[in-house]
Amino acid sequence: MNPAPFAPSLSVASAASLPVGTNHSTATSSDSASDCFHCGQPLNDAAPLVAPIEGQQRVFCCAGCQTLAQTLHAAGFGHLYRDITRFARPLDAEARREAEPIWAAYDTPELRGQFVRELGDGRCEITLAPENIRCAACAWLIEQHLNQLEGVESVVANVATRRVVVRWRAASQGVAALLGRLADIGYTAWPFEVSRTDRQDRRERRGLLMRMAVAMLGMMQVMMYAWPLYTHEATIDPGQLQLMRWASFALTLPVVFYSASPIFAGAWRALRQRHMGMDVPVAIGIAAGFLASAVATVRGIGEVYFDSVTMFVAFLLLARYLELRMRQASRSGAEMLARQLPATCERIAHGGGQGERIPVARLQPGDRIRVKAGEIVPADGVVVAGASEIDESMLTGEARPVTREIGDAVLAGCFNAASPLEVRIDRIGAQTRLAEIVAVLDRALADKPRLAQLADRVAGWFVGLLLLMAAVTGLVWAVWIDPSRAVLVTVAVLVVSCPCALSLATPAALAAAGAALSRRGVLLTRAHALETLASVTDVMLDKTGTLTEGRFALVETQTFGDLDAAGCAQIARTLERGGEHPIARAFAEPAGTAGDASLTVTDLRNVPGQGLEATVDGRKVRLGRREFVAVLSGDVNGGVARLDAGHPGATEVWLGDTHNILGCFRLADVERPQTAALLCQLKALGVRCHLVSGDTDAAVRWWAGHFQIATAAGAVTPEGKREYVSALQRNGAVVLAVGDGINDAPVLAQAQVSIAIGGGAPLAQAGADAVLTHGGIAEIATAIAVARRTRRVIRQNLGWAFTYNVVAIPLAATGFVTAWMAGIGMSLSSLLVVANAWRLLRVRTATRPRES
Repeated sequence: MNPAPFAPSLSVASAASLPVGTNHSTATSSDSASDCFHCGQPLNDAAPLVAPIEGQQRVFCCAGCQTLAQTLHAAGFGHLYRDITRFARPLDAEARREAEPIWAAYDTPELRGQFVRELGDGRCEITLAPENIRCAACAWLIEQHLNQLEGVESVVANVATRRVVVRWRAASQGVAALLGRLADIGYTAWPFEVSRTDRQDRRERRGLLMRMAVAMLGMMQVMMYAWPLYTHEATIDPGQLQLMRWASFALTLPVVFYSASPIFAGAWRALRQRHMGMDVPVAIGIAAGFLASAVATVRGIGEVYFDSVTMFVAFLLLARYLELRMRQASRSGAEMLARQLPATCERIAHGGGQGERIPVARLQPGDRIRVKAGEIVPADGVVVAGASEIDESMLTGEARPVTREIGDAVLAGCFNAASPLEVRIDRIGAQTRLAEIVAVLDRALADKPRLAQLADRVAGWFVGLLLLMAAVTGLVWAVWIDPSRAVLVTVAVLVVSCPCALSLATPAALAAAGAALSRRGVLLTRAHALETLASVTDVMLDKTGTLTEGRFALVETQTFGDLDAAGCAQIARTLERGGEHPIARAFAEPAGTAGDASLTVTDLRNVPGQGLEATVDGRKVRLGRREFVAVLSGDVNGGVARLDAGHPGATEVWLGDTHNILGCFRLADVERPQTAALLCQLKALGVRCHLVSGDTDAAVRWWAGHFQIATAAGAVTPEGKREYVSALQRNGAVVLAVGDGINDAPVLAQAQVSIAIGGGAPLAQAGADAVLTHGGIAEIATAIAVARRTRRVIRQNLGWAFTYNVVAIPLAATGFVTAWMAGIGMSLSSLLVVANAWRLLRVRTATRPRES
């Protein structure tokens, strides 16, 4: 669905803003009643509405309750005022001024084409979603009010779905007018669009549910006639017996030709394509049972199996309906979010000031928009003003809101949970990360794993073998055992087999696991990813950008002169303010702070490869390499001792003036918050870790010791990393490579399976088998655990399908299983396979990335 943008905070109105023609007054503080006369709910407002009912002043919580109470009381229906929930009040003037620009945007060509359905002859239709429709009284009031508008032909308000469908003459009213008139009576509504996928899902569910209902009714009615035949056939008059057979035949017709029509259509398509699909034996079984029963009914002799046919179709459709609901429930959260982007946004001029409400389709890169608290970000961009908490859970799987400040990126589909932001748009439409995620998921769904392909081939062979077995069984029973039971036994053999379970065993598990991982921010971009992850024995990890964040942080300060650590840091931060070098960003003050405006900097000069020189409050200073600073301070002979080496990967930045060296800063790469959790979980899974990086060997060895990784190599080129993986593979290892998706492209391609941390690289260009959309790298271990669990579930499903058929088919062939029992067995077998796979949707919560 595609609802409109989140509405502004709306307050209540005075009585003067209520519809004309109703006796309204405002209650005072002296009113003793604390509950609404109409709905019985507590009065939360300081000034409830009052109207005379039966000579007494009654208080109401809203205009809807008041209007309905007066109208129905005048008609003599006062007894209907029970168990109705509270309505809302009309908008006040301020809230209406905020809402009117949003309403007007829905009359623009872009949004009108999106939400309004043209019916021809100047007539159109729209579906509205009121925010506070709660009961039948709401629906009645909305219908009555909108039907009074010029050009409105029909209004249907549905309480169950909380939707209002309006048909009207397009020339008489605009969408904004409809929304405004609803607001007049206290209902803030927004246009509602049912997406194409939602319409297909709903149509498929409705059609299957209708067919199942017909089959269930037919089954119950036929069983009413079949039961006397099973229990008292000898005592029933032949004429009555034949009448019950004809009645059963008539009741079975809609079950076979309507309810079972998709089964016959699927079997026909499979035969035309020369493929033995799972519908083929089922269709043959239904057709054989029905035709044999029809012939027996017409001839007046022989057995009939109408009860078995109807029961089989009913249970089969029930199983398929549950499978459909499970499959639709497995849909990715990102795909659902893609249909929830706002339809409008508030664009503002670069100089700030009053905003303009426009359709999101009109946004262009470089535009500035205002995203209020409670709204969804419509496109990717950078925060240029304000700070807020952003909920990115639908994109990254991170449950807690994250802080976004000036200079931070925000993504389309994220929810602004706290304060207003001004955002400069960088990417729109198909270029947003949300669109990339949906494209990656679509590509993964279109690709079928090797295991699923093998299962399909086995199912095809199984169907062919089953048809042969059914033919042989029917022949044996017809010639040597009992010709009267030959058809029933043959139908039972065809029905009891479960190619459905065999075909569903693998794809159901893969779909559930893929959906579970995508909700945690792990997107599978290749079909074989889950299958290979389950067999991983070794993980090759890069350091920079994988185990660490790839940015410098100030970890230690040592002073030598007359300034303390805070004073040295203040000078360094002032000199590096606005710099884009990684070292400069390490000294930068937190976004949104005022900085060190008290220091005056003049004659600032950048010496490439050496550092910075400037005059700070009349004091000439240098910041950079030790040798560069020592020339100014006169410490060329190294009078100031160096810092004790913390680890070889640290970078030292020195500060000095014309008299001496003032201090030394140690900068180091920042460890990701979840690195320890990832390595601990990989160890628990029995996976060997390798740290291979292009950094110096000494630095990599230090990090390996810090992370307790036994195998490490430094100063390795991308080609060297590829050879490293190749050597592991020659020794029988199944290698998972983890990198950034671009710099590590050779090793990602060499490994049997790869995961790219896609925080910066375009997802479509990552070239990896899976993409982690956030920094919570512990989900890599979760992906391996889910893959192994998926493999176990697939083996369980295949084992069950094989065992069931090995046991059930001989029982059916020997006459111990009737057709209706076979139908129940087949349905339960398919349901068991799908339900077992559905367990994969529940993934144990992993460690979440904490804010640094």
